[in-house]
Amino acid sequence: MADKPSIVLVHGFWGGAAHWGHVIGELHRRGHDGLHAVENPLTSLAEDAERTRKMVRQIDGPVVLVGHSYGGAVITEAGDLPNVTGLVYIAAFAPDAGESPGQISQEHPPAAFDNLVPDSDGYLWIKQDAFHQSFSQDLGEAESLVMAVTQKAPLASTFGDNITAPAWKVKPTYYQVSTQDHMIHPDNERRMAARMNPRKTIELDASHASLASRPTEVTDLIELAVRETGG
Repeated sequence: MADKPSIVLVHGFWGGAAHWGHVIGELHRRGHDGLHAVENPLTSLAEDAERTRKMVRQIDGPVVLVGHSYGGAVITEAGDLPNVTGLVYIAAFAPDAGESPGQISQEHPPAAFDNLVPDSDGYLWIKQDAFHQSFSQDLGEAESLVMAVTQKAPLASTFGDNITAPAWKVKPTYYQVSTQDHMIHPDNERRMAARMNPRKTIELDASHASLASRPTEVTDLIELAVRETGG
């Protein structure tokens, strides 16, 4: 609908834009047609943020940015554009200035930390036979297998890229904590959410893949952001 903000969905590590499939379907059923999903290269925070900015700049009118996992760092870096009216974090990193996802993970290592393996080209993978238990334990085996086989590995160096000016300090924010997250420690998620002073925080009994396993509740939070920040 023309009077609603557009929604730009930003994926994280080990997945692509298709990870948002269930949420896209739910948003469309609820009447949102200004839907976009970025396909980030996962090669550096600067490159991923610029790719996201390019999509946002193509959109006339207000935009709500939604980031999952490392996508939260991307929207934190890219969310300073004037037409971005709100930021929604789904089991996501929300680093402060001078802080990186890797630094946050080291403070409270996630349960699946040992299931990450680098390859000889510098990309970091989730062990395929451990993907289900690491990333998406509340999804069916078949859906997790597809995610495991099609995972999009980031350059490991991207974990160490620092945020410059966090957009969550100047934009309205919303946060979803996954209490059974094995990729980002739930206490890290709670800490990042609390310091943002979000308009709304929800906790779901979900894996890191809450965008796929709990699309109804995730969509509810996105819709709240759209209603409250749409201008």
